[in-house]
Amino acid sequence: MKKLLNTLFVTTQGAYLAKDGETVAVRIEQSTVLRVPVHTLQSIVCFGNVGCSPFLLGMCGENGVGLSFLTENGRFLARVQGPVSGNVLLRREQYRRADDPDASAAMATACVLGKIANCRTVLQRGLRDHSDKLDEKAVQAAVDHLFAVLRRLQQKPSLDQVRGLEGDAARVYFQALNHLILRDKDIFFLNSRNRRPPLDPVNCLLSFLYTLLRHDVSAALQGVGLDPAVGFLHRDRPGRPSLALDIMEEFRPFADRMVLSLINLGQLRPHDFARSGSGSVQLSDAARKTVLTTYQKRKQEEMKHPFLEENMALGLFPHVQALLLARHLRGDFDGYPPVIWK
Repeated sequence: MKKLLNTLFVTTQGAYLAKDGETVAVRIEQSTVLRVPVHTLQSIVCFGNVGCSPFLLGMCGENGVGLSFLTENGRFLARVQGPVSGNVLLRREQYRRADDPDASAAMATACVLGKIANCRTVLQRGLRDHSDKLDEKAVQAAVDHLFAVLRRLQQKPSLDQVRGLEGDAARVYFQALNHLILRDKDIFFLNSRNRRPPLDPVNCLLSFLYTLLRHDVSAALQGVGLDPAVGFLHRDRPGRPSLALDIMEEFRPFADRMVLSLINLGQLRPHDFARSGSGSVQLSDAARKTVLTTYQKRKQEEMKHPFLEENMALGLFPHVQALLLARHLRGDFDGYPPVIWK
């Protein structure tokens, strides 16, 4: 359990939330372990097997406290909100800004800046840890190129310019990322990013992890009442969660580092991949289980959030970013602060 940004996150399985006067009482095995005054909360997010009393639901509804229910792994299930809701106003502001080219450009710049800064960190870590095993000159050149792109992003580019800078940075980054793959190089390589379908094992892994990440971010956005389909960097397209794709940009390097670890530590080997008749590459069932297990364990690790300066499980980061975005849209912050990993 953790309280962040006036939101109570309940992750303990078997916990039960009840009304205790004007407080939310969290009970585990019939023992009250936490009490939080309801007037200090804006929302409650419950993961997995967490129960709530009807009286608590009524109190939260009367006080405008929304409750979101997700699976233990973070898949969005439902949101309960009282009759007087700020979600309509929040979504209207989201839609207004999505239709405003300048506001969209500002938001897109923040997302891309976070992504490129984190990509640069991945390459710098590779240089620090494995400089004797890779082409140091090529990777350092990519690090310098990404720094130059970051400088250009600070000059208030237009939305089209942001997209151009993001595409240029992605091309340079993935070329350099290939140098950080240190095992079974004849099978594990990344000449370019390809998808739908992925044509090599590394792209297969990236696509699978990006899909998991997209679902987590989309659930976090729904949990705070935002519309995952209406984005700023990614424009509207039927069936595409454009805002989720925007916010997950800063988290993509998190998945990239997992791919490098899975390969370089030998957790996945060439026989874990199979090529179909159409040429696409797929994970075996055993390999998919390995990736899922590693992903869920990684989400349980704790790290200090760079903006809030509080330690929390990595799995909570998308939910905190969704809250920060909602706060920004409501006018609490001048800009959206992306996660920039150290």
